[in-house]
Amino acid sequence: MPVSPYIYSQMTSPQAGVIRRMFEEGIKLKAIHGNDKVFDFSLGNPDLDPPPQVLSTIEQLAQDKSKNVHGYMPNAGYPEAREAMAQKTALEQGIAVSADCVVMSAGAAGALNCVFKAILSEGDTVVVPAPFFAEYRHYVHNFCGTLIEVPCTADFSLDIEGIKKALSPKTAAVLINSPNNPTGRIYTQKEIDLLAKVLEEHAASCGRKPYLICDEPYRAITYDNAEVAAAFKSYDSAIVVTSFAKNLSLPGERIGYICVNPACPDKQDVVAACIFATRVLGFVNAPALFQKVVARSWNAPADYSLYEKRRNLLMQNLDEAGIQYVRPQGAFYLWCKVPEHFKGDDMAFCEHLKKHLILAAPGSGFGGKGWFRLAYCVSEQSIKGSRAAFIAAVKDIQ
Repeated sequence: MPVSPYIYSQMTSPQAGVIRRMFEEGIKLKAIHGNDKVFDFSLGNPDLDPPPQVLSTIEQLAQDKSKNVHGYMPNAGYPEAREAMAQKTALEQGIAVSADCVVMSAGAAGALNCVFKAILSEGDTVVVPAPFFAEYRHYVHNFCGTLIEVPCTADFSLDIEGIKKALSPKTAAVLINSPNNPTGRIYTQKEIDLLAKVLEEHAASCGRKPYLICDEPYRAITYDNAEVAAAFKSYDSAIVVTSFAKNLSLPGERIGYICVNPACPDKQDVVAACIFATRVLGFVNAPALFQKVVARSWNAPADYSLYEKRRNLLMQNLDEAGIQYVRPQGAFYLWCKVPEHFKGDDMAFCEHLKKHLILAAPGSGFGGKGWFRLAYCVSEQSIKGSRAAFIAAVKDIQ
């Protein structure tokens, strides 16, 4: 076989890569029917422009023609970028954070892969609440680990007892994503405190302390006065991984960072291992230009009210169509229940929606069989236009 059997099985599996596959099918459908006739909710690709401060910073930095401006820097990133990210994390976590806790990365995905490369040994496990971002399975498998999926409660809160039962001496980390992709759920401070207590008790009983990895690219995008909890105060072995893909609308620039809790008992080793992983995984360093961009504009004012407006419009469409969903507290996704007629077959229902030119991501890819995800980071016109299509799609099965 010319390619790895594992890679071949994954790239040909109906459940693997469902988000990108739907996105690519959407491009084909738009070429046939026209952009305004296809309602593509498949990909979390922000359609808001970056804030003006970010754009002006890019313009200014692009004019820099000084010697070696596009050269290598230390693998961990420019000192000024690390310092800026430490300031950002300190504000979010409510504790002092120094630049030596930070490693710049090629997006949040690059950050997660570096962390897993740094902490996983063959046979280790990573516990994750389900549903979760579909690529987590691949990221953990990349480094000979196993993802242990623990279903959330009925309202998509953390099942603390379920996570506790999933822990073992092989558990290297618990991975949480808040606001959650795909549910939009924000875990409360109480949930994080309870989870931290369980991890401390586990460490005391088995001698191995799991890391708590907090994947937070949607931290800034919240609704209804919801707040994202701070993990560093609750658990010393917490690690934040994040990016500027969603909050500053820079997904294609692949810029993010890792920040290890300054109180982590083995902080120096973890940071050093992440720096080494950045190099040996082939990233070498995070993109130079955009390290400088985010160092100067990470706190640029951004208006997310359009996402909230679009959320409300799409919820109204689904209410009229009779499709159940979870009201998101953050991010820009609606997690929707497959109609009873399909008996939980989310793949089949998404194919049915496609007949009405609606593109959605099946929930099975997220560890949530019987559900589907709609990304509403699309134009208001497209959301309004989809109303009749959703109503027709449901009527078509009644």
